[in-house]
Amino acid sequence: MALEDAKVHIDQAFTRDSLRGPSFENTFGGALSFGRRRYTKDLTGVDVAMTGVPFDQSVTNRPGTRLGPRAIREASALQVFDPPYGWDGYDPLAALNIVDYGDLAFDYAKIADFPDALTAHIRGILHAGAATIALGGDHYISLPILKAYAEKFGPVALIQFDAHSDTWADDDMDRIDHGTMFYKAVKLGLIDVERSVQVGIRTVNPDTMGIATIDAREVHLQGPVETARKIREIVGDANVYMTFDIDALDPAFAPGTGTPVWGGLTSAQAAILLRDLAGINLLGGDVVEVSPPFDTSGATAIAGAHVAMEMLCLWGWTRR
Repeated sequence: MALEDAKVHIDQAFTRDSLRGPSFENTFGGALSFGRRRYTKDLTGVDVAMTGVPFDQSVTNRPGTRLGPRAIREASALQVFDPPYGWDGYDPLAALNIVDYGDLAFDYAKIADFPDALTAHIRGILHAGAATIALGGDHYISLPILKAYAEKFGPVALIQFDAHSDTWADDDMDRIDHGTMFYKAVKLGLIDVERSVQVGIRTVNPDTMGIATIDAREVHLQGPVETARKIREIVGDANVYMTFDIDALDPAFAPGTGTPVWGGLTSAQAAILLRDLAGINLLGGDVVEVSPPFDTSGATAIAGAHVAMEMLCLWGWTRR
């Protein structure tokens, strides 16, 4: 069946009839969308809207993550033929109505207008009844997204995979910086601090604003299964927003990022961690800091696409 379909499946981003099901379009051809889902602004009956946020104007080192959404979409074409491994046959592409909502439109020359534009973008999707998984873009994008989620759901538990805490002090709420947004998120009351956790940290910041930390060393020593158990214990039954900075992975597995730090998680550890979080009440998430100019093999984009697919599994798992 798949081989027969491969002969006729083309440009599934525009031509697919159903919001559900696999795609057998050749990975090396066709119009790109995340998971070969339909590109649309119609959110009627949609469960999850994938959306790109090509913004990297708050970086402190290497730029390039504005090209991340496009690269993640391309890499996701490798994952549309079979259910994700390790989920007992559960396939979010078959079980959920997922669309690619396209990218946020914003004026790159008016950076100060960007945060409100992104909050409004996410707010509109949530108002339509869909969840979001955003493809960044640098990590600052999490703050405007969290504002939209907190408006609808109240403060959320944050699960943050990252090499950096991103809670450096910054009381100027107008500054746009990818290293201070979670400090601001706590100050603004967007995060349920007692139920939040940062995983993979390996840079020094003495103030995590009360958020629990499981650093990279602890993950390596206790293993991903025990780490996942600890994360689940911290967040409990709270509403969860997950953000995955690709630099949580060691540069050996994700070299294409702006601020790489050695000693990070392996891709295998990340896969086990995410799968063992099945059952958390995930509301939405983002995958950020994929920088294609420094990703010569495409490994970082592939990792980002896998993380986004795991988030879809986590979102759908409790809604089966």
